[in-house]
Formats: sequence, C-alpha cells, structure tokens
Amino acid sequence: MVNTTDILETIRMIQDENLDIRTITMGISLTDCIDSDVTKANTKIYDKICKKAENLVFVGNTIEKEYGIPIINKRLSITPISLISAACRGSSPAVFAKTMDRAAETVGVNLIGGYTALVQKGFSPGERELIESIPEALSETSRVCSSVNIGSTKTGINLDACGLMGRIVRETAERTVNNKCFGAAKLVVFCNAVDDNPFMAGAFHGVGEPDCIINVGVSGPGVVRSALSKYKDADITEIADVIKKTSYKITRVGQLVGTVAAKRLGVPFGIVDLSLAPTPAIGDSVAHILEEIGLEKCGCPGTTAALALLNDAVKKGGVMACSKIGGLSGAFIPVSEDAGMIEAAECGSITLEKLEAMTAVCSVGIDMVIIPGDTTPETIAAIIADEAAIGMVNGKTTAVRVIPAIGMKPGDELDWGGLFGKGPVMPVNKYSPAKFISRGGLIPAPMHSLKN
Repeated sequence: MVNTTDILETIRMIQDENLDIRTITMGISLTDCIDSDVTKANTKIYDKICKKAENLVFVGNTIEKEYGIPIINKRLSITPISLISAACRGSSPAVFAKTMDRAAETVGVNLIGGYTALVQKGFSPGERELIESIPEALSETSRVCSSVNIGSTKTGINLDACGLMGRIVRETAERTVNNKCFGAAKLVVFCNAVDDNPFMAGAFHGVGEPDCIINVGVSGPGVVRSALSKYKDADITEIADVIKKTSYKITRVGQLVGTVAAKRLGVPFGIVDLSLAPTPAIGDSVAHILEEIGLEKCGCPGTTAALALLNDAVKKGGVMACSKIGGLSGAFIPVSEDAGMIEAAECGSITLEKLEAMTAVCSVGIDMVIIPGDTTPETIAAIIADEAAIGMVNGKTTAVRVIPAIGMKPGDELDWGGLFGKGPVMPVNKYSPAKFISRGGLIPAPMHSLKN
C-alpha cells in the first residue's frame, strides 16, 4: 500500500533539504581489452565503453524526470588502467587516458575513474609507468580521474609509493597551474581502496566485479540536519536514533534509483554507497550537521566524537534499508566541497591536524584540502603516509586529495566553482619529514592483519 505521508516527506526532502542522488556510476571491466598492440587495445576500450554506457545518461535523465529525484552525476569507473597498459610497453600510458576522456565525452558522462595503479606492496613496471604519467594524463584530459592505492591493512604501507606520490601530486598541480591546479583535484591516494566505490576521484572497477554493474552514491546532509533541528533538547542517544531513521529513508531512495537504472540498462545492480556527500550549497553540509548536534563551530573540541556518532548512525540506518551497501559509506568531510567546512577553515577552527583526527572516524580522509604552493613533495608524501597509517591500523579506507596551490600562500582562496567548490589555502607544518620519507621501504602490516 502506498503511504502518502512517506511520498510527501520525500518530496519535501528533495525540494527543501537538498536530497539527491549524487551519482549513478557504471562500472565496466576492460580485462577483455588487453592487447600488446596499443592501438588495438585503445580501440577495444573505446568501443566497449561506448557500447556498455551508450544509454547511461539517457536512463539517468529519464528516471530523474519520472520519479522527481535529482541525479546530479552520471559517471563511469573502469578496470585499473595499469593492468591494461602494462601489456603495451614502449608508449606512454597517457594515451589510454585520452581514450578514456574521448569515450566519456561520447557517452556524455561528466567523469570517468580508473586511471589507477595498485601498489600497496610494490611496483610492477607497468604500474610505475602509469604513475609517472599521471601529471601528463590529468593535464591533457578533462574528465579523467586517477587514483593510486599505496597501502592496506593486510600488506602495510609502501613508503616508496608515498614518496613517489608526493612528487606526482605536486607535478600534477604544476602542470595544471593555468587551470587553478585542478589536475590535483582529480587525483586521490588511498589506503585500503575498495573495488565498488561510485564516487570520484577514487572510483575504479575492481577485478573481482562483474563485467558491467551499476553503483549508486546518495547524498543527504541537508536532510539529516533538518531532522536534527526538530530535536533541540534531545539527548545524544535520541540524536543517534534520529540520524539512523533519516539515513534509512535516504538509502531507500538510492536503492530505488539503482534498481530501476540497472534493470533498464540490463546490467546487475551493485551497491548503494550511503555516504553523506556534501556540496558548497548552503544547507548541504556535514559540518553543519555537527554544529546542529551542539558544536559552536566544526573543528572545536568534541568534533571528532560528534563525527564518530554521525558516521556510525548513518551506517546503521543504511544497512537496515538496503542489503547491498558498499563503496565507502559514511560521512565525507571534503573541505572545499562543504559550505560549513569552508567556513570552519576560513576562521581557523579547522586545521590540517584536526582534519587528520576526524578522518579516523569517518569516510574517507584528508579530502579536497588546498595547501600552500611551496609545500614540498616530501611533506605531501608524509601527509599521505600519516593518513594511510590511520587506515592501515584501523582497517578502514583512508585517502588524501590535496591541491598544492602553486604561487599561493595560507589565507589565499582557490575557487573552482560547481561541486568542487572553493576553499582557503590551509597552513602546513613547516618542519621537514624528508629523512623519514627518503628511507623508503615497506611499513609492516599491523599484528591484527594476521586473521587467517
């Protein structure tokens, strides 16, 4: 039986509280496109992407109109390109990025992820070549996103990879300085990367996934904040219950969209990633949820505890709504993409060190943080290593997406507009970790990794 109250409530959440489907992401396996001839391999990749995803945008737009649910992005994730490009020695892997970009433009998606290497335990020649080509690839394409996994709970942390990525992040920013260093905003470094993440820049299609699949990422910080605003005097246990119930409703919308999209596209429905993904729009902020819980300003004492409660309650509510939960699933805290986080960074309530503490209890990590243009590669590498250590020890996914703002200093502002937003350049500790990074090697996995 149709519940009129539920229908009206969902309409209100969409119209007044910024509820949306942040992305439907089609994952496509390219393992059958491997060829030692680089031209043939790229032809196969382009043809397969275009065939599988030819109706993705049309179906997404149709569902949006039929159900009245905003679907902000239609995206693609593909098999890590390092696994494909390794068979084609002698040419830059960046040619694959250009093919990805061309295919994404043809089918009409806004982003494609999978210019990826997995080097948590060491490098193969193909993976190192791909990583070295990232600055070129991201500076010469507009839709391609890149990710590198440098550690895991099972393997430890590849410190050589951290050092390499510190340099690559900076070079990518330098190669795109005329575009506000935007290349670095499309590059993320992971520990414990997952195979079914629908969100960019870290999405890739894992080798254990089906040939083609639909994953959905939902977003509803404004809905959660609005719900909490009705419980001004509730104790913290009641607050957790309100968040769980609200998360349940948000996730049900995501499951509906994912199920319908998968059926119409003739591919399996994968997962709902129930992460609270904010935007720069007023009223769509994770930071403002924390302030609704009782903090004067996000970043003040109590922030980590409030975020832990929020993250846990979101997951508990979501798993009751849908049996297919995956991806990253939690609360995102990207600075430049969250109006409340931008405010907190501008007034100094949020610092890089406080962000690091917060990432121990949420998804995913130090995300969309703008750092001074003179930050050294070794310091970037150490930020990556610190964040990876949190992920490795706690058995969770963590990531770093920092943007060195070339030529800018703390207090300056970098503004991309749209979902990527804007933010102040945040100060970074000036003392050097260069000796630590230069040691290289592998940080051993923690004792609790031995679970067999």
